[in-house]
Parts: sequence; C-alpha cells; structure tokens
Amino acid sequence: ILTGLFVVIVLRDTLEKRGALGQIKARIRAEVFNALDDQSEPRPPLSHENLLINELIREYLEYNKYKYAASVLTAESGQPEVPLDRQFLAKELNIVEDANGKSVPLLYGIISHFLHGGKEQSIQNTLPKVSLLNYPKQNLGKAPTERNQK
Repeated sequence: ILTGLFVVIVLRDTLEKRGALGQIKARIRAEVFNALDDQSEPRPPLSHENLLINELIREYLEYNKYKYAASVLTAESGQPEVPLDRQFLAKELNIVEDANGKSVPLLYGIISHFLHGGKEQSIQNTLPKVSLLNYPKQNLGKAPTERNQK
C-alpha cells in the first residue's frame, strides 16, 4: 500500500511539473460538462453584443491554447462552432489593425488601448501600436488560426 501511494505521489508531481496535470483536469471538467449539458433545453438567443464578446474571448482562449476552456465557452454560450471571421469582427468593432496587431488576438489590442488611456487613438479608431514584448512570448510571430467566415 505504501509503495502504491508513493507511485501516485511521484506520478502526480511529474504530471504537475510537465504542466499536464492542469490540462488533464481541464479536459475532465470539459467532458463532465458535455455529459451533463442538457441539449433538450434551448438556450436563449445570443445578442449581437454577446456574440462579439464571446468571439473575442474565444480568440484569446484559443491563442493561449486554453482549448478546453474555449470548448466549454462555445458549448455553454451557444456560440456557433465555426469562429467568426477576424476581419468581420474587427470591422464590427471599428478596429483598424497594424501588421503587428494581426498576430495577436483583438482583445490584446483593446486592453492595450485602454491601459494607455486611449491617448494614441486616431480619427480612424486605430488601436495603439504597442510593443509585442507585452504579449505572451510562446505565440509571437504566429498568426491566429485561420478563421472561416460565417
């Protein structure tokens, strides 16, 4: 019994150090949610604003590889499975992006804009140009996943 407990402790520590334990827990939560989700009960229709907000959040979650959180958001909110086209989303929000901004989720630019007090805002509602050093390094230089236009 003691040897079995030791193996469990070592295995847990190893999975935790590799970052796999958090992913496993998230996957279990997502699967439990999907199993308990009552598909027979219709969800209220999404407002236009909620559709846009959910899409900004989904883009952020997917960019940061929070795929289970993104799948739960999509299932729970009733958000369409196919992501909105990024250009459509930017146009709906009156955002004009520079080349650097297109490599990160729109939410980063929006937050950056408000953190800087909107001082750099031009007539075109352009989000401020911010050094990419402020963004998560694991995804720098990678364009967001191609989005299908809905």
